[in-house]
Amino acid sequence: MSEFDSNPFADPVDVNPFQDDSITQATSGATENVGEFNPFVADVGTNSGKTIPISAASSQPAVLQASIEQSAQANAAAGQANLIKQQEELERKAADLERREQELQSRNGARTSTGEKVNNWPPLPRIFPVKPCFYQDFEEDIPEEYRRICKRMYYLWMFHSATLFLNVLACLAYFTADASYGVDFGLSILWFILFTPVSFICWYRPVYKAFRSDSSFSFFFFFFVFFFQVAVYIIQTVGIPRWGNSGWIAAISMIRINLAVAVVMMVVAGFFTVNAILAVFLLKMVHSKYRRTGASFTKAQQEFSSGVLTNRTVQTAATSVASSAAQGAFGRDPGN
Repeated sequence: MSEFDSNPFADPVDVNPFQDDSITQATSGATENVGEFNPFVADVGTNSGKTIPISAASSQPAVLQASIEQSAQANAAAGQANLIKQQEELERKAADLERREQELQSRNGARTSTGEKVNNWPPLPRIFPVKPCFYQDFEEDIPEEYRRICKRMYYLWMFHSATLFLNVLACLAYFTADASYGVDFGLSILWFILFTPVSFICWYRPVYKAFRSDSSFSFFFFFFVFFFQVAVYIIQTVGIPRWGNSGWIAAISMIRINLAVAVVMMVVAGFFTVNAILAVFLLKMVHSKYRRTGASFTKAQQEFSSGVLTNRTVQTAATSVASSAAQGAFGRDPGN
């Protein structure tokens, strides 16, 4: 009946669930342990104080070992490629030196025992009875800054000679088409025989000597002769009938008579036109080079005077003329 004696409407007794004995002991022990814990103090019981090496923890570092082997192989391959490259460069230099040595020996072999240069142009066979008349070597004689223009003048002379030869063939066709133009064929042969060596001596060799020795006299002589050569090119391009030139007038006049011959003559007329254009162009180039050399008309006069006075042929001729004049004068005195 005691259960029914309690008043359900009475105030409940304040009961704290956390005041249980088991809960109080557990919370007090946890508080004491948390208060004594220091994370910066090593646990003596659990830490042995020994350093564990990486090799002991992992005896096979696969990634690191593979990268080291790859870098070593790459360095070895790069070193081998560098050695091969250096070897090729050394071999190339050795070949270049050997080539230069052979060129030097050939040049020395082209000299006489007295050290004079042996003529090597035109390059004729040794069994040929006529020997070369001139010495020509662009690499040795001509400075590098003038070598290119000098070679172009040489190529112009070669093109000039080839054009004169083709002019002979065109005039021959001209003569076969019309027998009245035989004079053109004859004159074309004369122009080829005459102008080929004369052009070489009168304007190519002077410009070669001018660039070789910076000679003012050779420059002026070249300009004087080459100006007339340009005029001759223009006349040949025009092609006046019966002048021995297969120019444009003669070629056009043959169209109605023989078209094939006219075409051949027009080709040669085109060659003469190219000669004239190249001659004007190269004349300007040589003149620009001449202005940079410091040559002048006064120097040309001095070179001419010194050349005439030191020329053995002129000295011999002057001596013979003076001696003959003196002998003639003394021979007339006794008679008077």
